[in-house]
Parts: sequence; C-alpha cells; structure tokens
Amino acid sequence: MDLQSDSDFLEVKSLVELSQKMVEKNKHTAYPLVYKLVKLALILPVATASVERVFSAMNVVKSRLRNTMGDQWMNDCLIIYIEKDVFAHVDNEKIMQRFQKMKNRRGLLASMSLA
Repeated sequence: MDLQSDSDFLEVKSLVELSQKMVEKNKHTAYPLVYKLVKLALILPVATASVERVFSAMNVVKSRLRNTMGDQWMNDCLIIYIEKDVFAHVDNEKIMQRFQKMKNRRGLLASMSLA
C-alpha cells in the first residue's frame, strides 16, 4: 500500500528500476527483506552463469593426466584458467623471483627466450 500510493513507483517497469527507486526513496531500509529479495533476483543470473563457467572450465583443466591431482592444486589451476584476463597482466619474471625467494633451490630459474 505504501509503494502503491507513491507516484514515483507507478512508473517502475523492471526490477532494476525498482531497486534503484527503493534506494532513492530510502525504502530499502523500511523494507529490507523485499530489497534483499530484489537484489537476489538480480544477482541470480550472474551467479548461475559463473557456476556454469567454472564447471565447463573443470572439463578443460581436469584431463586424464590430472585425474589424480588434489583438490587444492585443481582449485589453483581453475582460478588461473577462469581468471585468465587478470593473470595475463602478471609478469612471469616476478612469479619466478617470488618462487625462488620462498625456498632455496638447486639452481635459479631463467627466463627462456625463443628467438
């Protein structure tokens, strides 16, 4: 009844507009459960797509050779595969230097240049 009597809410056509209008009119504090339900409805398609993307990536990462890998190693591989756009900006030289600083190794890792 409260929202129906407000003329600003009569022109709302979508859930996005409803959530924006609720914050604009400070109704998200008066109706926190309704606002939470609207937010969940807006997040659900993105969350579902993310989960589907992870499962399809598992098929690529977990090959026959890696069937025996532990959960933590597989998780690390999946994060790198799924977030490849983030890891594309990480310099391999910095990774090698950090790895070498973790523990003494027999020899230093060298960057391989393919000329």
